[in-house]
This record gives sequence, structure tokens and C-alpha cells, in this order.
Amino acid sequence: MIVRISGAILLFLLVGAAAAVAAGLFDDRTKVQLTRPFIETPAPTIAIAPLDEALTFGRTADGVTIAVLSYEAGQIVGVPLFASEDAIAFFNRLGYEGARTIIEGSDRRIVADARTLAIPVALSDRHIAAGTNYSDHAEEADVGGGPFLFPKYVAPTPSRAPIPAGDALLDYEVELCLVALKDIAPSEIVSGGLILCNDVTDRATLLREINPQEPQSGEGFTSGKSAEGYLPVGDLFVVPRDLDAFVETLTLQLSVDGAERQRVKASQWIWDFENIFSEAQKKKDIEWRYRSGVAALPLDKTGALPARTMIMGGTPGGTIFKGLNPSAYLRGAFSWAASGFKGGVAKHVVEAHIRAARKSGDYLQPGALVTIEVDRMGALANRVE
Repeated sequence: MIVRISGAILLFLLVGAAAAVAAGLFDDRTKVQLTRPFIETPAPTIAIAPLDEALTFGRTADGVTIAVLSYEAGQIVGVPLFASEDAIAFFNRLGYEGARTIIEGSDRRIVADARTLAIPVALSDRHIAAGTNYSDHAEEADVGGGPFLFPKYVAPTPSRAPIPAGDALLDYEVELCLVALKDIAPSEIVSGGLILCNDVTDRATLLREINPQEPQSGEGFTSGKSAEGYLPVGDLFVVPRDLDAFVETLTLQLSVDGAERQRVKASQWIWDFENIFSEAQKKKDIEWRYRSGVAALPLDKTGALPARTMIMGGTPGGTIFKGLNPSAYLRGAFSWAASGFKGGVAKHVVEAHIRAARKSGDYLQPGALVTIEVDRMGALANRVE
């Protein structure tokens, strides 16, 4: 991803680019499939953790919180709780054992279609996100230097909400997220509830805004990941008794049109939630360019994490983006020379990559169905529209 080209290498690239174009290597008449077949996938069956390991919640479209007991063939069965408070308020009022006692003691049941569920809890629209927190994703994206942080500024959408296509180079990212149940001070151990998300990304915007010399600065990531509809979250909210032990049991998985693209044990990350929160303290006064202003990590002046804020744990390998297209370096150098060496070679290389990526048809197209199904955590199914 880092674009550094010496004078000698640039001359070689320019000569090579001219020869390649003359030979038709970069023929623009490539056939591109702009839409995907409209595919439906079977209704999911998700294993639910026993109550002595975790409390699992959902919420109906009319706001009734459900303590989920089973999830089979897209149907959720559970104990109806309250319409006046969500799972976070319920848990904070009663604690783990108090909430468990009420759930176990109730003989009331409710059945709900998972497709109709609302976002299970009220969430902030400011989040702490981690880049390249799985080594295989860092390798495929060609970004070194270890994990890094950036803010994501967008309101979550329900588990079956559409993903807007627009003119973006749309990419997917399955992630496990922690939600603070209460404000977490810098001196406190990180704890909270868990929810799945798809960290949808416009690779074109991200690449245009990134610092090519230091991508791990996080510059440009907020812009590329914060469009409306770019954060569908899972249909369930899970509060583990033992956070670390519970994460060890999870395997993240994402498919597109039924074909698996990502799979990893969640605990194979580099930084866990405790590490991410600790690293965020070091960045609490940093600002990133975002649209016409700036963005910052959502911490208060003391470094505390506000209640209902998400910490996003990063994505594994298997994304569509695999680093810059090798031909982009030749095309970009040629374009830069043709422009009279205006704008810097990095900009031309990025634009050449974006053009090639659009022609390839590899990125998410209208009609594509992105699904995430994780035992003990829930599911998402988001159509690109």
C-alpha cells in the first residue's frame, strides 16, 4: 500500500507502462459483471450460550426486549422482558445473577422472526475501531507496523438493513465488538456486552484519503468507513459472565452469496479489547481529518469510554482488498508523466488502482448478499442495493 518510487524505478515503470499499453496488456474492453445473481440463503440456526455462561438478548421491532433461549431456522424463542428498557438498562439494574434469576424463573415465551428484529440495544454513533488487528489481514492489505486505531462515525443499522451501493468500491469486514455497559474509566478492567458488526468500507474513498507513507496513522479510515448504512450490527446482544473465556469459544465467519470469504477464531487477534482500550488512551488527544472537520476517538477528557460506545475488534483476512493492484504502479506512473508530473505519483497510482478495481467487478455489487453467522453471537444478512 505504501507508495514510494525512486527516480530509477520510476523511469523503468514509465518505459514498462508505455510498452504494456502498446501491447494491449491494459485493454480497457474487459467484460465486467456489474450485478450479482439475486441469491437467498437458508434461514440461520445459531447456537445460544447457556445462561451460566452468557445472557443473550434480542429486541422486537416494537421495542420488546427478549432474553433469547433458542435460535433455529430463523426463529427466535425467548422470554419477553420489558418494552421500557433495553438489555443494557435491564442488566445494569439487576446485575448478572439478578437478570439470570428472572429469565430462569419465567414461563412466558415469545417467538419472533429474526429478520424482523431491531437493533438489540441503543448504541452510540461514535466508535473505536482497530485496523490490521489480525495478522493475515495486515499481510493481504500490505500494511506493516502492527495494529492501529481510528474513529468510525456512523449510526449502526439493523441486522437485515440494506447496504447502499452508490459509486463506492464496497468491501466487507466481519468484526466482534464490545459495548460498554457503563462508563469505563482508564483504570478499570474492560468489560461489557458483545455484538457482531460488518465494518463496511468504501476502498476508493479510503485510498484517496489515506496517508500513503504511513497508512497505520489511521488517516482516511474514518472517511472511508463512515457513510450512512456502513455499520449493520448483529441481531443479538450477548453479556458473557467471563469475557475472555467467552471470546475463546467464538469463530467469526462471513459469506457473500453463500460462498465463505472470512473465517477465524476471534481470539487470534493481536490486541484484545483490553489492549485496544489501553492503546486508545495514548490517542485520546489525536484528531483525524474527516470531511470538512476532524474526528477523534470517543473518549471523554479523562480517557473514559462512555456507556454504549463500541470497541470494534478488527477483521481477519479474506477481504476483497488485497493491496494495490500491481498494474496500478505502471499505469499510475504513466498517467503521472502524461499529466506533466502534476499531483504526485501516489495520487495517480491510487486512481489507476481504483479504475482497475471498478472494471474487475470484484467488489460488492448491487444484489450481493453479505451474511455473517456466528454461534453464540447471532447473524446478519445485508443485501447491497
